[in-house]
Amino acid sequence: MPFIETGIPGVVIFEPKVFEDERGYFFEGYNAKIFEEAGIKKNFVQDNQSRSNRGVLRGLHYQLAPYAQSKLVRVLSGVVYDVAVDIRKNSPYYGKWVGVELSGENKRQFYIPAGFAHGFVVESGTAEFFYKCDQFYRPESERGILFNDPSLNINWRLSPEELALSPKDKILPVLSKAENNFVYGEF
Repeated sequence: MPFIETGIPGVVIFEPKVFEDERGYFFEGYNAKIFEEAGIKKNFVQDNQSRSNRGVLRGLHYQLAPYAQSKLVRVLSGVVYDVAVDIRKNSPYYGKWVGVELSGENKRQFYIPAGFAHGFVVESGTAEFFYKCDQFYRPESERGILFNDPSLNINWRLSPEELALSPKDKILPVLSKAENNFVYGEF
């Protein structure tokens, strides 16, 4: 299978089979049947794409239930370090995080289920980031956690001086103060 388990069940890395020759490459970025066989049955309803410069950190974001989003993310060009944090109350993995390097070169994708906060930082000069969501974006449901919450101790792999955040992301609450209606077993 092209899926790699991470340290948190349900959070997986997808490595598509890439066909490459002197003309270029081809791969299936998403095939519902392959994902369903791996236990990921989602109806993705929205695609998003962003371009960011080196050091831009976006996150850690999530939407409250019933509008919680599962995401399938990948990088079209450049390199990012992508992070998923388990924020499901009563989860044995609550407050634990998984990070993975995604790039246009490695073509890996990262599946982040609902009940997780998500963020990424750009390590290359620029990066184009693409993701599929199984719920529509709802601004009134959007929440987040401070990227440098000491209880999470996320290694973003760049120095604090290199990071660029939106004003909104700079003032997000720490996990213990963040509004969250996810319960382990329900997500």
